[in-house]
Amino acid sequence: MNALERRSTFALSSIFALRMLGLFMIIPVFSVAGQSYQYATPALIGLAVGVYGLSQALLQIPFSLWADRFSRKPLIVLGLLLFAIGGAVAAMSETIYGVIIGRAIAGAGAVSAVVMALLADVTREEQRSKAMAMMGMSIGLSFVVAFSLGPWLTSLVGISGLFWVTTLMGLLAILTLFLVPKTTRHHQNFKQGYLNQLKQVLKMGDLNRLHVSVFALHLLLTAMFVYVPSQLIEFAGIPLSKHGIVYLPLLLISLFFAFPSIILAEKYRKMRGIFLTAIFGIIIGLLILIFGYESKYILLTGLGLFFIAFNVMEALLPSWLSKSAPIQSKATAMGVNASGQFLGAFFGGTLGGQLLMLNNTAIGWSVLAAIAIIWLLISFGLAQPRYLSSIVLHLPEDKQTDDWTSQLLAIRGIEEVVVMPEQQVVYVKVDKQQIDDAARQHLTHLLGKEVAI
Repeated sequence: MNALERRSTFALSSIFALRMLGLFMIIPVFSVAGQSYQYATPALIGLAVGVYGLSQALLQIPFSLWADRFSRKPLIVLGLLLFAIGGAVAAMSETIYGVIIGRAIAGAGAVSAVVMALLADVTREEQRSKAMAMMGMSIGLSFVVAFSLGPWLTSLVGISGLFWVTTLMGLLAILTLFLVPKTTRHHQNFKQGYLNQLKQVLKMGDLNRLHVSVFALHLLLTAMFVYVPSQLIEFAGIPLSKHGIVYLPLLLISLFFAFPSIILAEKYRKMRGIFLTAIFGIIIGLLILIFGYESKYILLTGLGLFFIAFNVMEALLPSWLSKSAPIQSKATAMGVNASGQFLGAFFGGTLGGQLLMLNNTAIGWSVLAAIAIIWLLISFGLAQPRYLSSIVLHLPEDKQTDDWTSQLLAIRGIEEVVVMPEQQVVYVKVDKQQIDDAARQHLTHLLGKEVAI
């Protein structure tokens, strides 16, 4: 990755991490701390926790439709402001209804897909999976840190103070956005209405399989984190306050294995094979848990295998999605995918609670394994994604940018041109399978030099 890509990946990963940190810190404490609010009931406490994900799922698609037509950075700022305002509303509330309203407002800042689309803009195709892996790592680390910090911070500042911390996280995330270069996107613009654009994305079979994949992945993850803490206490003898130091080593070990898999998938164009292998790894991890959950070390082995496969999937899914989505509807496809992610988390939490009521651990893990097997069968229909390449150019000073990019886009095989005017850098995204000799000659004439493609 070049310096620009590293800086942008750090900034956008930080936005994800800060939002998730503020979100996750509430989860381990609110079921108890939420009882202090007026009119609180178990059902309303659960709604206060879950309404964030519901509003996220509902508003990802509208935000992503706008992001394919307008500049992405202002939309991200709007989403982060809503997140911060929602935290402040919840912090100032004395009733559970005020907290629910605040959490719904915070969730309305549904810009996950827009952030991922911006990351796709500012990274070359060949570096996309690495960037997405770093973003996935930031989410995983924020999860572990949040579950460790949440109870401690609540003891210091109370539950309202914890909501103020989420507001601070949102405002800090806005500041990190200044590290991301300003971009203008140029592509073959197919004029269509919002509804037709959404229909185009929803009609694509492989995209739908990827949406099912992210739904299943986050359903399993959320259900597992509802289901497994009691087992770590009962069978591994690890108290709840120490669970963070269990998850962190497992996460780091999983990343040690995940990064080589991601490089293999991208460099050697083995994405489909690695993708299916990761789902199979999740299934094996769950099967280990079915038969060995009563043993501390087998339980941790099953969780470790799940984490390895999860981190591979977390990096591959956005990268594959950005390759398969139509250029002009990239954010829209990511918005549908993000909605699937949050719906998966919503249903996963519900399912995890139901599994706890079964009082039969083996059956609970079997249900999750069955879901993963169905997911694998659906995913066999995926075709290998199309691989684009990126050419990095210096922006000519003596030419009108719009005319120059229009001439580039007229060349067969050139899919998209992303201009970063402040850095005088241009990323030209090319389908090498479509480039012929005439296109190479045209490109050489336009650039004034020969470019190896």
